[in-house]
Amino acid sequence: MSEEQNMAKMRAALVEQVRPPRPNGIATSLTFAWRALLKIKYVPEQLLDVTFFPVMFTLMFTYLFGGALAGSTSEYLQFLIPGILVQTVIFTTVYTGVSLNDDVSKGTFDRFRSLPIWSPSPLVGALIADAVRYTIASIIVIVLGLILGFRPTGSILEIVASIVLVLIFAFSLSWIFTVIGLILQTSKAVMGISMTFLFPVTFASNIFVDPATMPGWLRAAVNANPVSMLTTAIRGLMGGRAAVAEIIWVLIASAVLILIFSPATMYLYRNKR
Repeated sequence: MSEEQNMAKMRAALVEQVRPPRPNGIATSLTFAWRALLKIKYVPEQLLDVTFFPVMFTLMFTYLFGGALAGSTSEYLQFLIPGILVQTVIFTTVYTGVSLNDDVSKGTFDRFRSLPIWSPSPLVGALIADAVRYTIASIIVIVLGLILGFRPTGSILEIVASIVLVLIFAFSLSWIFTVIGLILQTSKAVMGISMTFLFPVTFASNIFVDPATMPGWLRAAVNANPVSMLTTAIRGLMGGRAAVAEIIWVLIASAVLILIFSPATMYLYRNKR
């Protein structure tokens, strides 16, 4: 093919009036979710938080403190596994803000904003990818618990419902860390501030101990903690004694977090400089 013919085809392509259709929000969000998941292929240590840490916390609390807290490790295991499930997934939500902050600092963020796509797609895609990580963490905790002797009395449907409830709460909590990721300057700062927030929220809850033995003022604070509400609901579902009121409170808390922090995230996302 001659050079003139190549130039003619190039000119024809440049003046072509037909353009490919603009991708919809679902397609672009799934594309960004796939991008986030591909990072795991090249940086597999990203899965340490959903593999190593739940195993470490479960073994440590079961065999170091289980006998003292519940009289026997087997009895404590029935109390602990739903709580470890909650703690593991909640801790994983921090990486939403860390990843977003990395994109901002590397300039990738600005490239995404310049694309002709639904503007929240990068954020929604990242949250979808994180939901996959949360699911992996949940499965690891439950399988480990079953190996150690955890025996839920709830049905398979109730166990699946408990995982879904944790994922819903984790999704809502992730919006807090997207706000932090957009406000702070470095990923280390995001990690530090996020963990400073999460440690008291998770440890001042009923994940590891029954608040019945706590002082009255502390017991009231622990019972009002949304993490405690979630843990109680998960224990109820896995134990076959789920209370609808507990589940509704968790869903209300999740909705409140989304309504407050998702608009704040989008405002910061659009006006980030």
